[in-house]
Amino acid sequence: MSGRRLPPEDTKLFHAAMRDVKPLPKRRVRSVPVLAAPSAAQAGNEPIVRAGRTAAPTRAAPSPSAAKPNPGIDRRTAERLRKGEIPIERRIDLHGMTQNDAHAALDRFVRQAWRDGKRMLLVITGKGSIAVGGGVLRRHVPRWLAAGEHGPRVLRIETAQARHGGGGAFYVLLRRQRDER
Repeated sequence: MSGRRLPPEDTKLFHAAMRDVKPLPKRRVRSVPVLAAPSAAQAGNEPIVRAGRTAAPTRAAPSPSAAKPNPGIDRRTAERLRKGEIPIERRIDLHGMTQNDAHAALDRFVRQAWRDGKRMLLVITGKGSIAVGGGVLRRHVPRWLAAGEHGPRVLRIETAQARHGGGGAFYVLLRRQRDER
C-alpha cells in the first residue's frame, strides 16, 4: 500500500464488518521468481530476478480467440454451423422413444439422409430431467453418431441454437460424398 492511513470512521466500519469473519486455513504457497522492474541506474541491463512469495499458480485460461481444431471443416463453416446458419435439410424428433427405438430410428434417419445426399441434419433429443444429469438420449446420441457405421459419415456435431431446440437438439453435419473412380 502507499502508507496512507484510513480515517478512524472507516477503520471502525471495517473492523465491525470483519468481526465474524474466520480466516481461511493456511495453505502452503510455492516461492516463484518474480521479475523486478529495473531501476533507472540499471536501464539497459538484464532485469533482476528476486525470489518472492506469490499466490498459488493459476492455470492460464485459453484465449477466446483460440479456435478449437476443425479437422475437415473450415473456420467459416464451423462458425455457421455453431450459429445455426446452415439450412437444415432433414430433422428427426426422438422425444419419448426408448433407447433402442431411438437408436434404430437415428440409424435409419442418418443412413437415408446420407443416401439422399443431405448434409445438414437436426436431431431433437429433448433435454431430459435435470435432476438426473440430463436426458439419456441427449447423452447417447453424440456417441451413437460418432461410432459404428456413421463415424466416417459425420463431420461435426454441435448443440443447436435455441430457435432449433437449444440444449435438447443437435446439428449434425455430414461429410460430402465424393465420387469414387
